[in-house]
Amino acid sequence: MNADKRIIEILDESIHLKKRVKDECLDQIIRGFEMISDTLSKGGKLLIFGNGGSAADSQHFACEIVGRCVIDSPAQPAIALNADSAFLTAGANDFGFENVFSRQIEAFGKENDLAIGISTSGKSPNVLKAFETAKQMGIATIGLLGSGGGEASGKVGLAVIVPSDVTPRIQEMHITIIHIWCQLLEESNF
Repeated sequence: MNADKRIIEILDESIHLKKRVKDECLDQIIRGFEMISDTLSKGGKLLIFGNGGSAADSQHFACEIVGRCVIDSPAQPAIALNADSAFLTAGANDFGFENVFSRQIEAFGKENDLAIGISTSGKSPNVLKAFETAKQMGIATIGLLGSGGGEASGKVGLAVIVPSDVTPRIQEMHITIIHIWCQLLEESNF
């Protein structure tokens, strides 16, 4: 294998996908920012969740909202639901893994909040169940998705679907979109 050639191919694939996202997802990214900004301006909080790499992205997202992305700004309320390992293991043991996020939405969610699920496939049962619970509670939802959006695209108020089936490229775009949202929030003087 020629590593130089393969590295260039992967970088080109990433660059091409970013251009596609700019062309195909701009309206959804703008709407997502508006939903996040509106939620926070009304005193609501962000409830963010996902599995695996998406769990890491949700923790990163919450950290940027509470901490900072680029410039110092007031801390805003955001919780990465998957960060509570004690509840994840106890909740999965007691209620089944498919209910770990929905139980937390039920416990912490309020009508003015925003539930943001991150899933590269849009098929994770615990993410889908959390969207259903949020909807039942009157909580707005965003799905940061890939691979056509899966079942999740029909369960959220706003689906931001990265047009790729390649998990690492989807994750790269998810973190790019997260950074865009966080930087815009800071620049809007929150």
